[in-house]
Amino acid sequence: MKRVRCPKCKSFITFDETKYSVGQRLAFVCPNCNKQFGIRLGVSAAKRAQKAENAPQETGEEVLDYGSLHVIENVFHYKQILPLKLGENVIGRYMKGNPINCPIETDDPSMDMTHCTINVSKNAKGKLEYVLKDGPSYTGTFVDNEILADNEHRNIFDGTLFTIGATSIILYAGKE
Repeated sequence: MKRVRCPKCKSFITFDETKYSVGQRLAFVCPNCNKQFGIRLGVSAAKRAQKAENAPQETGEEVLDYGSLHVIENVFHYKQILPLKLGENVIGRYMKGNPINCPIETDDPSMDMTHCTINVSKNAKGKLEYVLKDGPSYTGTFVDNEILADNEHRNIFDGTLFTIGATSIILYAGKE
Protein backbone atom coordinates (compact mmCIF):
# COMPACT_ATOMS: atom_id res chain seq x y z
CA MET A 1 0.00 0.00 0.00
CA LYS A 2 1.19 3.51 -0.82
CA ARG A 3 0.08 6.86 0.42
CA VAL A 4 -0.25 10.15 -1.43
CA ARG A 5 -0.65 13.49 0.26
CA CYS A 6 -3.38 15.93 -0.68
CA PRO A 7 -1.72 19.13 -1.96
CA LYS A 8 -4.39 21.29 -0.30
CA CYS A 9 -5.04 19.88 3.19
CA LYS A 10 -1.95 17.61 3.48
CA SER A 11 -3.98 14.56 4.55
CA PHE A 12 -2.92 11.11 3.33
CA ILE A 13 -4.86 8.94 0.88
CA THR A 14 -3.91 5.24 0.76
CA PHE A 15 -4.07 3.11 -2.40
CA ASP A 16 -2.81 -0.26 -3.64
CA GLU A 17 0.06 0.43 -6.07
CA THR A 18 0.20 -3.20 -7.24
CA LYS A 19 -2.97 -2.66 -9.31
CA TYR A 20 -1.24 -0.04 -11.49
CA SER A 21 1.83 0.05 -13.72
CA VAL A 22 4.77 2.48 -13.62
CA GLY A 23 4.01 5.61 -15.63
CA GLN A 24 0.24 5.28 -15.27
CA ARG A 25 -1.72 8.43 -14.33
CA LEU A 26 -4.07 8.23 -11.34
CA ALA A 27 -6.77 10.70 -10.28
CA PHE A 28 -7.78 11.22 -6.65
CA VAL A 29 -10.43 13.17 -4.77
CA CYS A 30 -9.46 14.04 -1.20
CA PRO A 31 -12.15 12.82 1.24
CA ASN A 32 -11.40 15.70 3.64
CA CYS A 33 -11.41 18.78 1.38
CA ASN A 34 -12.75 17.36 -1.95
CA LYS A 35 -9.67 18.61 -3.82
CA GLN A 36 -9.19 16.79 -7.14
CA PHE A 37 -5.60 16.04 -8.11
CA GLY A 38 -3.64 13.57 -10.17
CA ILE A 39 -0.31 11.79 -9.95
CA ARG A 40 1.82 9.74 -12.28
CA LEU A 41 2.93 6.47 -10.72
CA GLY A 42 6.68 5.95 -10.73
CA VAL A 43 9.91 6.58 -8.90
CA SER A 44 10.13 9.95 -7.15
CA ALA A 45 12.64 12.51 -8.42
CA ALA A 46 14.25 12.61 -4.97
CA LYS A 47 14.85 8.84 -5.00
CA ARG A 48 16.35 9.07 -8.50
CA ALA A 49 18.67 11.84 -7.31
CA GLN A 50 19.67 9.82 -4.23
CA LYS A 51 20.39 6.74 -6.33
CA ALA A 52 22.50 8.77 -8.75
CA GLU A 53 24.45 10.38 -5.90
CA ASN A 54 24.98 7.10 -4.02
CA ALA A 55 25.63 4.90 -7.06
CA PRO A 56 28.92 2.98 -6.84
CA GLN A 57 31.65 4.39 -9.05
CA GLU A 58 32.57 2.23 -12.02
CA THR A 59 36.18 1.72 -10.93
CA GLY A 60 36.06 -2.05 -10.79
CA GLU A 61 35.89 -1.98 -6.98
CA GLU A 62 33.44 -4.26 -5.25
CA VAL A 63 30.72 -2.58 -3.24
CA LEU A 64 31.51 -3.04 0.45
CA ASP A 65 28.87 -3.37 3.14
CA TYR A 66 29.52 -0.91 5.95
CA GLY A 67 26.02 -1.24 7.38
CA SER A 68 22.78 0.62 6.92
CA LEU A 69 20.27 2.80 8.72
CA HIS A 70 16.64 1.66 8.78
CA VAL A 71 14.33 4.65 9.19
CA ILE A 72 11.11 3.54 10.90
CA GLU A 73 7.91 4.71 9.18
CA ASN A 74 5.79 7.30 10.97
CA VAL A 75 3.30 10.04 10.03
CA PHE A 76 6.07 12.16 8.46
CA HIS A 77 7.68 9.60 6.13
CA TYR A 78 7.83 6.04 4.82
CA LYS A 79 10.30 3.35 5.84
CA GLN A 80 13.69 4.03 4.27
CA ILE A 81 16.98 2.14 4.19
CA LEU A 82 20.13 4.26 3.89
CA PRO A 83 23.48 2.57 3.19
CA LEU A 84 26.49 3.77 5.17
CA LYS A 85 29.96 4.40 3.78
CA LEU A 86 33.37 4.33 5.41
CA GLY A 87 34.09 7.72 6.99
CA GLU A 88 31.67 10.45 7.98
CA ASN A 89 27.97 9.93 7.20
CA VAL A 90 25.97 13.15 7.68
CA ILE A 91 22.28 12.46 8.43
CA GLY A 92 19.46 14.96 8.05
CA ARG A 93 16.34 16.04 6.21
CA TYR A 94 16.50 15.79 2.40
CA MET A 95 16.44 19.09 0.56
CA LYS A 96 17.63 19.71 -2.96
CA GLY A 97 21.15 21.15 -2.92
CA ASN A 98 21.88 19.98 0.64
CA PRO A 99 25.31 18.26 0.47
CA ILE A 100 24.65 15.55 3.09
CA ASN A 101 25.27 11.91 2.17
CA CYS A 102 22.48 10.21 4.20
CA PRO A 103 19.35 12.26 3.41
CA ILE A 104 16.00 11.20 4.85
CA GLU A 105 12.94 12.10 2.77
CA THR A 106 10.62 13.45 5.46
CA ASP A 107 8.21 16.21 6.41
CA ASP A 108 9.40 16.05 10.04
CA PRO A 109 9.73 19.72 11.10
CA SER A 110 11.87 18.79 14.12
CA MET A 111 14.65 17.22 12.00
CA ASP A 112 17.46 19.54 10.93
CA MET A 113 19.00 19.44 7.47
CA THR A 114 22.28 18.32 9.07
CA HIS A 115 21.06 16.69 12.27
CA CYS A 116 23.81 14.24 13.26
CA THR A 117 26.77 12.25 11.93
CA ILE A 118 27.86 8.64 12.14
CA ASN A 119 31.55 8.00 11.64
CA VAL A 120 32.21 4.48 10.32
CA SER A 121 35.78 3.24 10.79
CA LYS A 122 37.75 0.04 11.24
CA ASN A 123 39.72 -0.60 14.41
CA ALA A 124 43.15 -2.25 14.58
CA LYS A 125 41.54 -5.70 14.37
CA GLY A 126 39.60 -4.75 11.23
CA LYS A 127 36.26 -4.64 13.04
CA LEU A 128 33.77 -1.91 12.09
CA GLU A 129 33.08 0.80 14.68
CA TYR A 130 30.22 3.29 14.60
CA VAL A 131 30.40 6.62 16.46
CA LEU A 132 27.32 8.87 16.65
CA LYS A 133 27.58 12.63 17.24
CA ASP A 134 24.88 15.33 17.32
CA GLY A 135 24.92 17.95 14.54
CA PRO A 136 24.47 20.29 16.62
CA SER A 137 20.71 20.25 16.16
CA TYR A 138 17.81 22.18 17.66
CA THR A 139 16.01 19.12 19.07
CA GLY A 140 18.96 16.87 19.92
CA THR A 141 19.89 13.28 19.17
CA PHE A 142 18.71 10.54 21.53
CA VAL A 143 20.30 7.10 21.97
CA ASP A 144 18.12 4.66 23.94
CA ASN A 145 16.02 7.64 25.17
CA GLU A 146 19.09 9.46 26.51
CA ILE A 147 20.07 12.76 24.88
CA LEU A 148 23.62 13.20 23.62
CA ALA A 149 25.43 16.10 25.26
CA ASP A 150 27.14 18.80 23.18
CA ASN A 151 30.34 17.43 21.61
CA GLU A 152 29.61 13.94 22.99
CA HIS A 153 30.64 11.00 20.80
CA ARG A 154 28.72 7.79 21.51
CA ASN A 155 29.74 4.34 20.26
CA ILE A 156 26.72 2.56 18.82
CA PHE A 157 26.36 -1.06 17.78
CA ASP A 158 24.24 -3.36 15.63
CA GLY A 159 20.56 -2.94 16.59
CA THR A 160 21.00 0.40 18.36
CA LEU A 161 17.89 2.58 18.22
CA PHE A 162 18.45 6.33 18.05
CA THR A 163 16.03 9.20 17.52
CA ILE A 164 16.46 12.47 15.66
CA GLY A 165 13.50 14.83 15.88
CA ALA A 166 10.40 12.61 15.68
CA THR A 167 12.25 10.02 13.58
CA SER A 168 13.49 6.70 14.97
CA ILE A 169 16.36 4.92 13.25
CA ILE A 170 17.93 1.48 13.79
CA LEU A 171 21.57 0.79 12.91
CA TYR A 172 22.28 -2.50 11.16
CA ALA A 173 26.02 -3.14 11.22
CA GLY A 174 27.84 -4.28 8.11
CA LYS A 175 29.71 -7.50 7.54
CA GLU A 176 33.21 -7.70 8.96
